[in-house]
Amino acid sequence: MSGDLGLWAVPVAMLAGAIRVSTPYIFVSLGECLTERSGRINLGLEGTLVLGAMSAYGIAYLSGSPWLGVLVAMLAGAFLGGLHALLCGLPKVNDIAVGISLMLFGTGIAFFLGKPFVQPKAPNLPSISLGWWIEQPELRAALEINPLFVVGILLALGLTWFLGRTRWGLILRAAGDSSEAVRAMGYSAETMRFTATTAGGALAGIGGAFLSLYYPGSWNEGLSSGQGLMAIALVIFARWQPIRCIWASLLFGAAGALGPALQSVGVTWGYYLFGAAPYVLTLGIMIATCSPTRSLRGAPAELGVTR
Repeated sequence: MSGDLGLWAVPVAMLAGAIRVSTPYIFVSLGECLTERSGRINLGLEGTLVLGAMSAYGIAYLSGSPWLGVLVAMLAGAFLGGLHALLCGLPKVNDIAVGISLMLFGTGIAFFLGKPFVQPKAPNLPSISLGWWIEQPELRAALEINPLFVVGILLALGLTWFLGRTRWGLILRAAGDSSEAVRAMGYSAETMRFTATTAGGALAGIGGAFLSLYYPGSWNEGLSSGQGLMAIALVIFARWQPIRCIWASLLFGAAGALGPALQSVGVTWGYYLFGAAPYVLTLGIMIATCSPTRSLRGAPAELGVTR
């Protein structure tokens, strides 16, 4: 890539990385955004992401259909999300503890059931070329996107409309701010949280399917690299707004592509240091947004992190 574009290879590679790497962040962050807007936090999305990746890859390999793999990954994510919601609905059960437990459960089940699929090659999801008219192959490759990226953008727009313009969106936001207010309206806050947490898990499962069926497009036990946990910080950075989750995901994706982009122009010094950019960014966001003297702007009042 660097032979034709020179130093321009770095921003081109980061653009490609921002589009590809951001897609799992988009789905996981939107799922967590929906969950937290209902007043519940789910730290188990890392396990959901890994289980979704394994489920999608295994089903795609056995059936020959990557889209069937995406569907099964969504169902697997919804299962873990619903289980999280059921456990958190019990008396004196802590959301954080349940999330960590299900993260370990999801990753453990995925590693156990996914052992037969480490070596076989499953069919990948297709890509859409937005740069078919460009002569340079590097730029064409940078402008290749997956249909799930487009779905994620449309989903963010739909969630923004749902939360801001519909009755059920108002009720869900009310559940995140005041359980008493929802009961006064004649609805159950726990029902809204169950629905939101299950839907959030389903979206995280789709994010896992992207990892195993498109980029990097394989199944192994180190596939996620903590993206499910980083999405928690991403939602805080986005101030619980679906549209902002898109921009934050692109930022995280570009940070993740920094190391390979520099390597493409011959900068090998500090490769692993630059590879840690997403984790450094996550740490910086958590430090910048946490304060003992002020609440998090835009955070649902029922979240434990805001009390």
